Amino acid sequence: MLGRQLRRVRNNPGLLILTQTMPINMLLFFGYVFGSALAMPGEEYRSFLVPGLLVATAANGIMTGMFQAAQDTHRGVTDRLRTLPTSRAAVPLGQTVADLLVTAVGTVPLLLTGLLVGWRIEGSALEAAGALGLLLLFRFAMTWIGVFLGLLTRSEEAAGQLGAATFLLPLLSNAYIPVGGLPGWLRTVAEWNPISAVTTALRELFGNAPVPDGAAWPVAHPVAGSLAWCAVLLAVFVPLAVRRTRAAGSEWPRAYGRAKAPSGSVAGPGRGTDGTGPGSAGWIPGT
Repeated sequence: MLGRQLRRVRNNPGLLILTQTMPINMLLFFGYVFGSALAMPGEEYRSFLVPGLLVATAANGIMTGMFQAAQDTHRGVTDRLRTLPTSRAAVPLGQTVADLLVTAVGTVPLLLTGLLVGWRIEGSALEAAGALGLLLLFRFAMTWIGVFLGLLTRSEEAAGQLGAATFLLPLLSNAYIPVGGLPGWLRTVAEWNPISAVTTALRELFGNAPVPDGAAWPVAHPVAGSLAWCAVLLAVFVPLAVRRTRAAGSEWPRAYGRAKAPSGSVAGPGRGTDGTGPGSAGWIPGT
């Protein structure tokens, strides 16, 4: 399953280039356009922004995981994989691990661009390695959420529309701006957003910004809060995604019916009364 997902990425180089260049374009746009409108000087804001963009890019694992899982389900690939003698966890695990490897490689250009615009790693090498490890762990958790939602929607169109809504998640966090000036209730929402905890942890480990005073617990203790968020998300969505993968094709018997086949037809498990369905010889996934 891991090899299949990596070949899938290799066969779509245009999509890979787009997803890798978008964070760089956002860094240049936000860093030079928004940076001139904030109280922070330009270079200081770009140092503040780079960890936030890294985490916002990791949060996009929801969108990529959702779309790929929905695509496989909608086109009947998941149903075909269910017929193979493999663990039900192999399919979503292969997708999430492949996404993790691609993300690890794709993070390098963004880091290099950040160095070019003035961002620096002020902490130790061990702290920087811990920041990158925490970033990848967060991406891993986000992808599992996306896989579950993609299996739940079973539609490429619905997954695409719902995935676009995930763009709002970084906006309701401290990824792009400090949240200290927000209204009380909105600041609370932003600080309890997992993106805020991970962003603050990266800023602290990279040495780019101190932990803000008077923040909610996940932001006041960013490393512990980030690990807690990742543990909770994985504990919830890994079993849900595996269970949903196991049940992904269970709709077929209801869709095609279990009535007795008419005389002259060939019925079997998953076939309708007219002999069609996943079990029939002429059945095509997606029809």
